[in-house]
Amino acid sequence: MATEFLLNGAKATFDGDPDTPLLWVLRDHLELTGTKYGCGIAQCGACTVHLDGKNRRSCVTPVGTVAGRSVTTIEGVKGKTADAVKAAWVAIDVPQCGFCQSGQVMSAIGLLSIKPNPSDEDIDHGMAGNICRCATYVRVRQAIKDAARSAGAAA
Repeated sequence: MATEFLLNGAKATFDGDPDTPLLWVLRDHLELTGTKYGCGIAQCGACTVHLDGKNRRSCVTPVGTVAGRSVTTIEGVKGKTADAVKAAWVAIDVPQCGFCQSGQVMSAIGLLSIKPNPSDEDIDHGMAGNICRCATYVRVRQAIKDAARSAGAAA
């Protein structure tokens, strides 16, 4: 059974079991390896993508549920906010090992799309479930604040 959806703005098709996790379709079938496997139970955030513009854990999202919808991965994220987040991540030197970073960046972009001028509490809440074993949380918070200012969202 074929599942068709938009992937990073282009038509994508997966001809296989609709219960296959989106993560594995992205990585193994569509060769987009920026989205990472971490825990497999939606707890770590490494597999975060945007589904119709909202954060979604791809490790627990059956590909059949994205039929006719829009999926954006770290490879396809773009726009003023995305550019500001990516630039802030580099400027603040957020990553250490870098494994969780694609999920962190996707979650940060999703957060700023709904809270363009986030407080520390907003950031903590919006980034909850994104686990960084290197514990760069202070830098994540600063990068999000800098990105918000850079994107013109903050006063």
